[in-house]
Amino acid sequence: MDSILQGFSLAFGPEQLLFCFLGVLLGTLVGTLPGIGAAACISIVLPMTFGLDGLTALIMLSGIFYGSQYGSSTAAILLNIPGTSTAAVTCLDGYPMAQQGKAGTALFVTTIASFVGGSIAIVLLMGVSPVLANVALRFGSAEYFAVMVLGLVAALSMGAGSATKGAAMTFLGLLLGTFGMDMTTGAMRYTFGFPEMTEGIGILVLTMGLFGVSELLSNISRRDPAVPPAKSYRLRGMLPDRSERRQMYGPCLRGTAIGSLIGALPGAGPTVAAFLAYSLEQKVSRTPERFGKGAIEGITAPEAANNAAVQSAFIPTLSLGIPGDAVMAILLAAMTLHGIVPGSQFMATQPDFFWGLIASFWIGNLMLLALNLPFIGLWARITRIPHHYLSSLIAIFILLGVYSARNSLFDVFLAVLIGVVGWGLSRQRYPLAPLILGFVLGPLLEEHFRRVMLISRGDLTALWSSEISLGLLSVAAGLAVLTAWRQLRGGRAGAAAVE
Repeated sequence: MDSILQGFSLAFGPEQLLFCFLGVLLGTLVGTLPGIGAAACISIVLPMTFGLDGLTALIMLSGIFYGSQYGSSTAAILLNIPGTSTAAVTCLDGYPMAQQGKAGTALFVTTIASFVGGSIAIVLLMGVSPVLANVALRFGSAEYFAVMVLGLVAALSMGAGSATKGAAMTFLGLLLGTFGMDMTTGAMRYTFGFPEMTEGIGILVLTMGLFGVSELLSNISRRDPAVPPAKSYRLRGMLPDRSERRQMYGPCLRGTAIGSLIGALPGAGPTVAAFLAYSLEQKVSRTPERFGKGAIEGITAPEAANNAAVQSAFIPTLSLGIPGDAVMAILLAAMTLHGIVPGSQFMATQPDFFWGLIASFWIGNLMLLALNLPFIGLWARITRIPHHYLSSLIAIFILLGVYSARNSLFDVFLAVLIGVVGWGLSRQRYPLAPLILGFVLGPLLEEHFRRVMLISRGDLTALWSSEISLGLLSVAAGLAVLTAWRQLRGGRAGAAAVE
């Protein structure tokens, strides 16, 4: 407790408060503008922090990271363009809510879910960092392979409609994930003679194409009336009603639990946590057919999960010195540049720095709540813009966002091509979310599978040799059987209704 109080006394310093505010403000703006991303923003800002002490610099850079998660849902809900890959799943129900005139309610729910998820994860970070770090140490390639399999099985039923179509889209995502250079052998796979394909398809190109370009084409092709405006742009008018609030509690807690666990595992990340949380809510819901049509649980769970995952991602980085994703790798480099060496003795040797950083997370989340809630009405007014103007705005965001990632016109053309294909698939009622999850998990699945095979010299039983991997694979098998049974039962019920 003395260490925690000392941490808060450091975090409440005038300089620390100022740079914490600048960090979360920059993060919110970066998350709202599609295509930039927290990693690029932190890389740009990092040289500017060399004149600051290590704690202040990390407070600012960390604020950019978790602040971007708050802002990323704004474009996803209003324009169907995920600000970051973690917000791709928020598009599935957030954008339909905006089309129903509930944009303000959707933005309010995501803000509250983000705050709750991040706050609970901070408590876990404060109390169980050593325990979770020890659990993470028990995860080898076999355990990670089992986690990826569980995620892919969960993706099979993601989205309303046929599980067969979900499986097809998942395998298409796995295939797209193999494009580019094989990191083990250096062989070129599915580059089709284009040198730009050496690095494969970027996640930003894929998400912008599937959700941005395809939505742009849908807006052009549809002849539906304009999106109905919200009933009220005052904060009180955007509050969820009593039934909607009851629907938020369970998903928020379950999403936080998933995000806290997945985020603590190096290499998993908030994107995986968000998709798994969404899939879980579909499984436990009594009315899964509402998902994809504006279900409030469909935005509550993933938003709580990705914000919890961002906070708990600091556990392996601070306790083990192992970054969970690209952004955490940049933050680890920033620590090194400022003379900070994270690891197993970090909490004991530098308690002031550790607890000061954790305390700043609390302060930053409160700042984000204060920053986001007053501007919900302003953001919601975007839905009043006529379709033809809004489509032009979407096109500009897509072009700038995709091009700025790698300064490549090839990526722009590729995003347009993916968008056309995605538009055609969505018209045939193929869910797009499983494709994204298959694309994200595919390379990780391949990497850990090959590593297990190399270590075990081709012995397949090594994949379920540990209790953790065996338990995870058993859950995946049970989930697959349950999905198949539900699909079969639904098919029989449909046949009986026709008769």
